[in-house]
Amino acid sequence: MLRAPRLTARAWIGLAVLAMLVIVALAAPWLAPHDPLEQDLLAASLPSAWATDGAWSHPFGTDTLGRDIVSRLIYGARPALIVALAGASLAGLAGTLLGLLAGFYGGIADALISRAVDVWMSFPAVLLAIVLVAVMGTGLTAVVLAIAIIDWTRFCRVVRAETQAQARLDYVTSARVIGLSRMHALMREVLPNIAPLLLTLFTLEMGIAVVVEAILSFVGLSLSSDTPTWGGLIQEGRLYVHQTPWLLGLPIAAIVVTVLGFNALGDGLRESLDPVLRR
Repeated sequence: MLRAPRLTARAWIGLAVLAMLVIVALAAPWLAPHDPLEQDLLAASLPSAWATDGAWSHPFGTDTLGRDIVSRLIYGARPALIVALAGASLAGLAGTLLGLLAGFYGGIADALISRAVDVWMSFPAVLLAIVLVAVMGTGLTAVVLAIAIIDWTRFCRVVRAETQAQARLDYVTSARVIGLSRMHALMREVLPNIAPLLLTLFTLEMGIAVVVEAILSFVGLSLSSDTPTWGGLIQEGRLYVHQTPWLLGLPIAAIVVTVLGFNALGDGLRESLDPVLRR
């Protein structure tokens, strides 16, 4: 009887961060003390609650338009989570399919896909993302597509190498001997064996997607300036870093914790699912 692998401490930490992000994103209307878009110029640039002129109704104060900082930070988790899940899924799907074809079939398919990966990866990723979003237009859809178009190569290279290694093993030869077609052997034998690697890559890509979305928000190429995003909060906070340093520090801390959590989840899953590392 097969037993489920025992998760490491890193995996549990990563799962806790992911669960916290999901809860904050889904429960934002109940967790946020104010409407993140509500402006109150009479309460603009309020300091934090522990300052002399602060108020506990706005624990970390307000921005220059009187919008509550905590509420905008909480709602900023929504686009981060959407981009992380959707961007990593699309990039993983495209890269995995092409990597499987290149690694298992070889020949012309491998040569063409490998050259495409080399050419695509020669472009600076951030610059390419900015160009793609500028061409497609702003919005979450454009950001997700840009991430998928850029980062499919990351999956493709790793999956190709692992597929080539798996294809040389005896179990694949046995599958072919008993009559399975090459496609069936690829999907029913090879793909399940590289699934733990794909899961690890997926969690790492989620962290990368969060950073890319923050960069695009920072330069104004993600959502509209009114919509709360962590990158947008950083862009606003840098202008008033001496007066309200928490406006800059809080979204940076949220991004750092999220990315480190995803990385810990990826490393933990690799240690838990890889039979070699579990020895």
